[in-house]
Amino acid sequence: MNKYFLTLAALMLSTSLAMAADGDGVMMKDNKMMMMKDGKTMMMDKDMTMSNGDKVMMDGTVMMKDGKKMKMENGMSMDMSGTMMKNNKMMNDDKMMKK
Repeated sequence: MNKYFLTLAALMLSTSLAMAADGDGVMMKDNKMMMMKDGKTMMMDKDMTMSNGDKVMMDGTVMMKDGKKMKMENGMSMDMSGTMMKNNKMMNDDKMMKK
């Protein structure tokens, strides 16, 4: 049990540290939406609207303010300004999967 807890704690810390440099936002991790706020990572518990008007749902669906819809995949994240990243690299609109 302790080994499992330590592994989980290390994973959450590394995820938090990776996103801390970029600030608050959301990410898809192990097919679950996670929210980063004030350096802490937790399960996303409600839909969120980013400052650019994009809305991120708890299931990972993103409704862009221009009406486009996509589904976040593992490793994808979005900061609170609406900038989408995959594995901490910025993505262009044409690289996003439309669903």
